[in-house]
Amino acid sequence: MDEKVVVDIAVEGDIAVVAFGATSISDVKGIAAASDQIQKFVDENHPQRIVFDFDRVKFFSSQVLGLLLEARAKLRQEDGDVVISGLNPQLHRIFKITNLDKIFRFFPEKESAIRTIGTK
Repeated sequence: MDEKVVVDIAVEGDIAVVAFGATSISDVKGIAAASDQIQKFVDENHPQRIVFDFDRVKFFSSQVLGLLLEARAKLRQEDGDVVISGLNPQLHRIFKITNLDKIFRFFPEKESAIRTIGTK
């Protein structure tokens, strides 16, 4: 049974923090709904920077990579930035295998990501 994909979006200045509430993100419909929620937020709020916080996540399907790439493409149109925080080593390997570690910046936790990209 798949867990519900819970996305919490908070704003700190011009930085949006998207935190995933589930330990496993694999439900196709849930990921699509989360993607829609994030896209709607971006369209309505126009954040310059987004931190995707994976602190609670232990597993995700490859569809999550698509969600991240969509958000990155949307923000890049406005010279924005997307970074990732709290990713465990096993999940970080997925980014290395797919060479996505070359296009995203990674931070050990949300606070360091906010501090660093907030000074951009």
